[in-house]
Amino acid sequence: MDVSILLIILLVGAIATFLSGDKWASKTALLFSLAAFGTSIFLLNEFNSGKNISLIVQWVKLPKIYFALGADGLSLALVLLTTALTPLIIYSSFGNSYAKSKNFYALILFMVFAMVGTFLSADGFLYYIFWELSLIPIYFIALIWGNGDPQSRKKAVVKFFIYTFAGSLFMLVSFIYLYQKAGSFLIGDLIATPLTSQEQLWISLGFFMAYAIKIPLVPFHTWQAKVYQKAPAVGTMLLSGIMLKMALYSIIRWQLSIAPLAAKEYKFVFIGLGIAGVIYGSILALKQKDLKKLLAYSSLAHVGLIAAGSYTLTLDGLRGAVLQMIAHGFVVVGLFFAAEIISRRYNTGKISEMGGIRSQTPKFTSMFMILVLASVALPGTFNFVGEFEVLYSLAQVSLTVAIIGGTTIILGAFYMLKMFQKVMLGNTNEKIFADITFNEGFTLTIIIGFLLFFGLYPKPIVDLITPSLQDILTIINRI
Repeated sequence: MDVSILLIILLVGAIATFLSGDKWASKTALLFSLAAFGTSIFLLNEFNSGKNISLIVQWVKLPKIYFALGADGLSLALVLLTTALTPLIIYSSFGNSYAKSKNFYALILFMVFAMVGTFLSADGFLYYIFWELSLIPIYFIALIWGNGDPQSRKKAVVKFFIYTFAGSLFMLVSFIYLYQKAGSFLIGDLIATPLTSQEQLWISLGFFMAYAIKIPLVPFHTWQAKVYQKAPAVGTMLLSGIMLKMALYSIIRWQLSIAPLAAKEYKFVFIGLGIAGVIYGSILALKQKDLKKLLAYSSLAHVGLIAAGSYTLTLDGLRGAVLQMIAHGFVVVGLFFAAEIISRRYNTGKISEMGGIRSQTPKFTSMFMILVLASVALPGTFNFVGEFEVLYSLAQVSLTVAIIGGTTIILGAFYMLKMFQKVMLGNTNEKIFADITFNEGFTLTIIIGFLLFFGLYPKPIVDLITPSLQDILTIINRI
């Protein structure tokens, strides 16, 4: 068995969900997402036992394009993140107005199909196809089932689509140029192709434009907060929990591997942009009056730190970045789901209109508090492991940069705890806050359990990703 079976399950699942009708769509989608997760676990066991689960077959003769899916520890870690979060995201949507829409759930599975394909692709052309395919479902999910005024929602979603599509064109141009030099789109051939310092710079910038917009990094972030606010909760969780990880993963897999000389020469420029996002996102989060926008800018700060860690070109930086990607994926999904729970009951996103939740539902308050503490990297949570290693890698590059990057912990603790105080401990809202349902509590419990377990025992994930990252570092340091 190879990793193509995973793509088949997700694609068949999207079609089956659409054909199942509105009544059974949510359950069908959940069933196929669980099947995909189970298959991911099986493939991981096959990989750990030394079996080859990659796939490469010729797809097009001219130009030479392969249907190549590569499976190593790094790609499998991100695939597992995707397939683990998908059933949680789908299950969390039960009870919403869109829970009986076959189109909605079919789009979710198709988006996951595209994202998994992006993580597994070992051919640049195939990678670009999956990269672009993932944009189409989230566009319709946010546009049709989003929140707020339809006109403002349309404006935000169209801006997001144009930004990300335009950024991807720079990456496509880079791939076309590389194909002319290498005669192939296979990543191994692209890495082996000799490029001058100037060529690597332009190739690196082409990739960077696509990734900086998708992450997003300052100053390419202007689409993010509005889309996170206007998208339905499921759309926001898919965007923040999984989709932006495509770009962070691609920095390590594609940009640094293909253009290592440019990465070394302009290391401080790339790190500086990541750190700028940390500070800028934190400052904007301090000013927010809407809960989802606050969480959006908090996410901006954290992914800026992850990107900065990737560009340190150290094992600690790359490993910390990947660990933080996974931890951030779970915690941000948990936080946005908690925000959705509050929004369902109070019918508002304004922090000033919330409060007094603790007195009505201590159980939910405790869960929300754990998620808040995880987001600010409290020791004992998985976020601390990745964030500590990223900051340590920044200290290896420059102690000053590490200190500035560390402001994400200080500022993050300030605005997140301040938000928690106003939302959960403030004056009691006149509206009754119903206790969380079984599916809400179950979803949050799974997320919290993951963050606490791997916060205390991260070794399985560290052992999985380290060999792949060492191989990438060998490529980077070959010059």
